[in-house]
Amino acid sequence: MHKKSRILIVGHNDLIENSLTQHLKSQGFKNVFSSSRIPWDTLNQRKVRVFFARYKPDYVFLGSVRSGGIAANQKFAAEFIYENLECQNNVIHAACQFGVKKLLYFTGSCTYPKEASQPMKEEYLLTGPLEPTSEPYSIAKIAGTRLCQAYRRQYGFNAIVGCPATIYGPGADTDLDTSHVLGALIGKFYKAVGEDQKEVVVWGSGRPRREFLYADDFVRACLFLMDHYADDWMINVGCGYDISIKELAELIKKISGFTGKIIFDKSRPDGTFQKLLDIRRITHLGWKPKVGLKEGLKKTYQWYEKSQERESRQ
Repeated sequence: MHKKSRILIVGHNDLIENSLTQHLKSQGFKNVFSSSRIPWDTLNQRKVRVFFARYKPDYVFLGSVRSGGIAANQKFAAEFIYENLECQNNVIHAACQFGVKKLLYFTGSCTYPKEASQPMKEEYLLTGPLEPTSEPYSIAKIAGTRLCQAYRRQYGFNAIVGCPATIYGPGADTDLDTSHVLGALIGKFYKAVGEDQKEVVVWGSGRPRREFLYADDFVRACLFLMDHYADDWMINVGCGYDISIKELAELIKKISGFTGKIIFDKSRPDGTFQKLLDIRRITHLGWKPKVGLKEGLKKTYQWYEKSQERESRQ
């Protein structure tokens, strides 16, 4: 990509879309289109075709238009499947038809089988049953992965697929109804400190392990893949290590200054026990993450504190 390239970023005003958009603009890219800022209905095939015909993007970063944690997957299962399928079908097809030079599609670690061996290699996709609590989202993302691969093989379309660990950082979703576990915990601990609560309730047993990737590292990986990767294989993007939910909660507790108890609600689902990505393929190409979890958590919590303070003054 060069500074005059026309770049389209598709998301739902989420951390991925916003981080990519802000970074590219800060680096002097002049023609960056963000689907949430246009605004643009990616579920409407005609409108998608009109956009591509008019603006002729050179590069496309294709994320999700609906995503979230266990609670959101259970509450909005139909929307998670329908909206993501509709968007990615429209965008991938139009990108191929209108001569996009390269498209990077984002899937997720939840698309791997629930009982996959750890760390999860790219070839484990579709080798076993999915985790039921994230299945609606996973089904849609697997379909998008296979669609990119089919267009590459049949039409020679330069579509690649990246599979990131859970992305976090300033701008993360902290809404308890829609966020992933890290964002939800930051929101819970901040509220507990502010209201002098005696305990914070965490869903599940605390035993499951998760891998987290800081947003800045993810953005660097996206740009790296656009420049250095052009294979049919899906490629994992992570930090190379994971942490239990219990350990994560204790870290956020310490950062927030909360002095009460952490209660694990075992009546709530745990989800997949472990989702650690094997990142040897991308590290062999020359990319590796820079921001450690403790550093990233501090930056994210400090951002959330400041954002809440700004809201309270308005």
